[in-house]
Amino acid sequence: MITTIRVLLADDHPALRMGLRVLLDRAPDIEVVGEADDGEAALRLIESLRPDVAVLDCQLPGIDGMAVAVAVEQRAPFVRVVALSAYDDDRYLSGMMAAGAVGYLLKNEAPGQIVAAVQAAMRGERLWTPEQTARVERWQAEVARVRDSLTEREREVLRCVADGLSNKEIAQALHITVRTADFHVSNILRKLGVISRVEAAVWAQTHLG
Repeated sequence: MITTIRVLLADDHPALRMGLRVLLDRAPDIEVVGEADDGEAALRLIESLRPDVAVLDCQLPGIDGMAVAVAVEQRAPFVRVVALSAYDDDRYLSGMMAAGAVGYLLKNEAPGQIVAAVQAAMRGERLWTPEQTARVERWQAEVARVRDSLTEREREVLRCVADGLSNKEIAQALHITVRTADFHVSNILRKLGVISRVEAAVWAQTHLG
């Protein structure tokens, strides 16, 4: 007797979701039980439908795929998460591995590989390749190096940037001059290798805790 694998799809592109649904539903042992087009809907459906496998886009509107995967690990650890992304990006790889996803697939994978990944996830297999694991380890080492290069004052300033404060507001909050705040923000952007405050804020929210 074939055990049916119940799958939830979460992606904000309707055409892609439709294609994935058709692809997976053709497999004799897979049934797509729900679809979501944003992170909030994905979480709601995962908790209510209790699928065996959730195929999550990394860049969902609202709550992104990495945050959804973290929540699934906490609220519904019986659900296996397979990450699906258009981007072969070390940041997403690292985030999804840390969030407990069993694997990371690109959207341009051969259709058969996506079906096989869902089936392997159901069997409890981890789908991370040695190359992906090595990339994550290098990424994490680089993040640690950058984090360690920040002074305590720079970390304080960076947390202020993450909170959306302007340089003038940072100066007031930390009792420093605006010129000093400007200097710290400039140094932080250089050390992080980013060009905008938004990117610095995202880095802080992800890596400073």
